[in-house]
Formats: sequence, structure tokens, C-alpha cells
Amino acid sequence: MTPEIPTIKPGRTHREAVRRLLRSRPKAALSTTMTVAGERDPGAPYVSLVTIATDHDASPILLLSGLSDHTRNLAADDRAALLLEDTDGLANPQTGERVTVMGRIRRIDDAAVRERCRRRFLARHPAAALYAGFGDFAFFRMEIARVHFVGGFARAVWIDEPAGVLTPADAAAALAAAEDGICGHMNDDHGEAIDLYATRLLGRDGTGWRMAAIDADGCDLVREEESARLPFDEPLADADAARRVLVELAAWARAGGSAV
Repeated sequence: MTPEIPTIKPGRTHREAVRRLLRSRPKAALSTTMTVAGERDPGAPYVSLVTIATDHDASPILLLSGLSDHTRNLAADDRAALLLEDTDGLANPQTGERVTVMGRIRRIDDAAVRERCRRRFLARHPAAALYAGFGDFAFFRMEIARVHFVGGFARAVWIDEPAGVLTPADAAAALAAAEDGICGHMNDDHGEAIDLYATRLLGRDGTGWRMAAIDADGCDLVREEESARLPFDEPLADADAARRVLVELAAWARAGGSAV
């Protein structure tokens, strides 16, 4: 029997907090194991900074150079961990939320999956388009095995069932199938609403924002090399729910709604 997961704040469980961190954090610390060949300290832990995005089910996506030590490490041993945190601005960062996500990070060889993940990564990191096509770069995806969430002092929990952290498969598939259509429709017919999402709901500047991606937990907006993540209050189950939420958010923004 799966134990009940306690809430860390009204309406949010530890598992929901983990997914919020996965969706919202643009970077993470990546831990890999040093390769044996040619290294002075084979088997030692190695930590590096990486930028991340998420697939429709919230699995982390990375764009890595084959020249990097962490990429060579993963080629020899694909076990890895990512640390994501939300502690900026806190007097004591130990009081902030953070999560260690453990699993295996593998290069994406399937062409359709690679193209989907490429679009989603560039929606979070538009500046990466300058080098994403270089021959030594490739897209990788983490298969999550285990998660350790810390919500502050004495508020830690291990989650051994990644399915409880990830977006349900049906919802992830539904939003993946509808993503291009929803983003295209919003960009072609509702550019003013997208600008309102960015300026009034997220406190960003300027006009000309576009919707680059959408998933069950939110949407990614871009303007030149700038990006912004608009989270949804509740996870979406399908494309109809996405359209309803986008209409509601536009109305809220026009009525003077404050930043999310």
C-alpha cells in the first residue's frame, strides 16, 4: 500500500511540489560519475551546472555537448542525479524547497521524440538555438527512478514511485498531440492575450511575446531570447481544458489580475 503523502502547504502535496520545481527551474546541478579511462580519480562524483526543460510528462530534458566531462561520464555510466532548488531571496536557503531527482540520463535517438524535446527545450532556452544544431551537441532525457524532496527544516520525504511525480500518461499524450495547434492558434489569433499573460500576470516587459510550448502544468512564452513560464493553478487533462484555462487567464489579465 502506498503511504499517504502529506501536504506541505494548502492544496499542494510533496509530489506536486516536485513537479512544480521540475517545470519551473531553468537550471540544475548535474551529478555524474567520473569515467575510468584517462581520469586521475575514476569513480569520483562530479557536479556541473546544466540548463534543463521538461518533456510533456515532466521528465527532464538536457542539451549536452559531447566535449563536456559530464557527457563523457554519462556515456560510461548513465546513472545521474539532478538538484533543483527554489531558494533565491531567502535569508536562510535551508528553509527553501529543493529536490534531488535520481535516474538514468540517455541520449535521445528516436527522431520524433528528439524533435519534440528539441522544441520544448528551445521554448525554455531560446538562445540555445544558436548551438543546438552543432554536431557535438545532442538532446538527452532523464528517466526518473527516485526522488528526494526537502521542503525546509525537518520536512523531507523520499518518493520511490516516479509515476506519482510525473504527469499522468493520458494527459501528457493529449497535450503533446494538441501542443502545435494550441500554440499556433494563440500566436496567430491571440497575440494580445499572450502579451497580457507576460506583462500583467508575469510582470515582464514589452510586446511581441509568443507561446512556444504548453503542457499539463503551464505554458512557455518567448520574446527574442527571453522566456517566461506561466504556471496553471491545476493540472490539465486535455486540450479542451487548456483552451478554457487560456481564456480564463486572458480575462483575468484584462481585468487587472496581478502577477502569478
